[in-house]
Amino acid sequence: MEALRKAAEIAVRECMDVRAGESVLVILDAPKRRIGLALWEVARDVGAEAMAVEIIPRDVNGEEPPGAVAAMMKAVDVILAPTSKSITHTEARRAACACGARVATLPGITEEVMIRTLNADYRVIAERSRRVAEALKGARRAHITSDEGTDLTIVLSPERSAVPDTGLVHEKGGCTNLPAGEAYVAPLEGESHGVLVVDGSMAGLGLLKTPIRLTVRDGLAVEISGGEQADGLGEMIAPYGELGRNIAELGIGTNDKARVTGVVLEDEKVMGTVHVALGDNASMGGMVHAPVHLDGVLLKPTLVVDGTVIVEAGTLMM
Repeated sequence: MEALRKAAEIAVRECMDVRAGESVLVILDAPKRRIGLALWEVARDVGAEAMAVEIIPRDVNGEEPPGAVAAMMKAVDVILAPTSKSITHTEARRAACACGARVATLPGITEEVMIRTLNADYRVIAERSRRVAEALKGARRAHITSDEGTDLTIVLSPERSAVPDTGLVHEKGGCTNLPAGEAYVAPLEGESHGVLVVDGSMAGLGLLKTPIRLTVRDGLAVEISGGEQADGLGEMIAPYGELGRNIAELGIGTNDKARVTGVVLEDEKVMGTVHVALGDNASMGGMVHAPVHLDGVLLKPTLVVDGTVIVEAGTLMM
């Protein structure tokens, strides 16, 4: 517990800058109870008005928390959410930030991942993430290729800002994942095309035994193949129709302490990886509102943005 306590200290004190007298809400579910209580104890010891609420685990990433919890989220200064499924891309989280809450979501985090990755130097990660986000600023076209068969063109809008996920949320309305370490942007809906082969991990499925191949046309994943896990992905997004098939996000990992473990929260942060998400992108400036957001991680991609190489065969070039 000492190592978990140390990681919780970094999350509460350094990443979220929690101060005495602030109100802090920890949202947890049964599988993440020990992590949630560790965060709550540190917030309490800082002198915050610390509260913890346990919810029933959600079925998919992006599913809304209970209405009563959503109401609480709008009334506090800081939210920490170690839950089995992500509440990052929810209306409840967006509304909380709009009300000024500082939010850190920790979807799917394990004690081992938290202990290892929360001991990273987040000031260095923050600077690296900002450099990558700056390289995406004003970009119009991204091209991803890989030896596994990815050949995907993603159309971007200069009017949509790339976001550096730094892990340091000290201003009202800010939001991050913990562990942090990426830069991401919402593609233009209806424009991306080509083939995406996810060979690392997929949200809701974990590590992939067989790569998942997605054929992308007019901004939608129109075909999904690759075995049992590919079938599972199709089943997860089927209830949401075209919204669930939307190419929602382009992200680049910047965390040198992260490694691919099957926990997508961490996998998408691994330095030199690229991830592409399906579903909701309203949280990052897009137009699609959907109760699902699923990231797929590519292990050794090459990413070229408007002629500039950002990632080459899994090596971050910035």
